[in-house]
Amino acid sequence: MTRAVLDRAPDDRVEVLAPDGSVVAPELVPDLGPERLAAMYRDMRFCRRFDERMISLQRQGRMGTYSSLAGQEGSQIGSTYALADDDMLSYQYREHGALVARGMPWEYLLYWMGHEAGNAALADLEVFPLNITIADHLPHAVGWAWAAKLAGDERVSVAHFGDGATSEGDFHEALNFAGVFDTPNVFFCNNNQWAISVPRERQTASETLAQKATAYGFEGVQVDGMDPLATYVVTHAAREKALDPDESEARPTLIEAIQYHYGAHTTADDPSNYREDEEVEEWREKDPIDRFEVYLRNEGVLDDEGIEEIDEGIEESITELVDRAEGYEADPAGMFEHAFKEPTPRLEEQREYLDRLREEHGDGALLEGG
Repeated sequence: MTRAVLDRAPDDRVEVLAPDGSVVAPELVPDLGPERLAAMYRDMRFCRRFDERMISLQRQGRMGTYSSLAGQEGSQIGSTYALADDDMLSYQYREHGALVARGMPWEYLLYWMGHEAGNAALADLEVFPLNITIADHLPHAVGWAWAAKLAGDERVSVAHFGDGATSEGDFHEALNFAGVFDTPNVFFCNNNQWAISVPRERQTASETLAQKATAYGFEGVQVDGMDPLATYVVTHAAREKALDPDESEARPTLIEAIQYHYGAHTTADDPSNYREDEEVEEWREKDPIDRFEVYLRNEGVLDDEGIEEIDEGIEESITELVDRAEGYEADPAGMFEHAFKEPTPRLEEQREYLDRLREEHGDGALLEGG
């Protein structure tokens, strides 16, 4: 994949597929093969259905607060498919699709049900724990990348974050460090137009977010985030650049993926208070799954029968994930296990108090508030 795709102005947006599924840049179409393309489509469709089920579970009281990804499937699947399986992923809290592309474990649902074990399961996928605090994971992603570079480890560190993260100090500190030390980082900004209720134009006076990379001495590129092929191409090129064998050419990259998330910021949010339905519908006309499906049908990769088979498999997979997660029996004492490396005297007192309660009243009393 040519790295020339990165050599353009930050406002020269990379596109491969138009919203109607037609090819607008044939020279950029990646040679992925029908099986790989079909797998990308399946994962994008899985993401959309997963999103629907998680929101439904939350509304039923079977899941905690959840961050919807609908509308962002193209950026999450396209970018992750462009990586090696052992590249390190760091993400905020909305990029469930990156985990789907890595083979999402059932334990992931546990996190959203209130169990820290869900985060621990991500380590086997080369994924850092989910990060709720905005942009805090970016310095860690750079630290990991610098360590990998010093160790001669040919892997990149890819960090996903939203446009709101670019207003945090951690974002600037991380990119400045990456620029100075040429760490093998790919910074993937999912610009979905809103940082909760704050619109993109109130975040910064910069014409683009991609151009912020210029201040740190490396390239920034804008891409159509609702085009999975475009995000694949750009991320693949950025990865190659980060690992260039010529050390003078190896540089990090900031990718700004222009997209939209259709749902609320989280299930605790009501977007009708700050955005119009007409805006959402305009973006739905650019839907990443619809445009990719048209392209794959035109290429003879998909047909009605194939899509029906994909949907049946998705339903079975998600049902299994939910059943296994809801069958998990947590130990109440687990709340003490990860607070500190070594328990403090106060924690020990609390653990002992819990043990006494359980001995005297049983776990049922705890659930009833007894």
